[in-house]
Amino acid sequence: MLVLSAVKNEESYGYKIIKDLRPVLTLSESTLYTILKRLIDDKMVATRSVEFEGRLRKYYRITDKGRARLEDFKREWEELTNVYSFILKEEN
Repeated sequence: MLVLSAVKNEESYGYKIIKDLRPVLTLSESTLYTILKRLIDDKMVATRSVEFEGRLRKYYRITDKGRARLEDFKREWEELTNVYSFILKEEN
């Protein structure tokens, strides 16, 4: 979900995604690219390649399916938060 969130407003490339996520999570390149491959295979992220300083840089962008999954996650998170709030309220 973090990777989808990192590309939800604008496309980005691997190093920038890692850098953007650093305040929240330390992510290695190999882990990121494994996640991105899975998101591409699931059609939640699409790519395009652009030449940058003499080599190809791959840019990633969220798809409609990825946006829908992110919205589902937000709803699931809200439901889970309500459960935790209820449990904590009962303890007080």
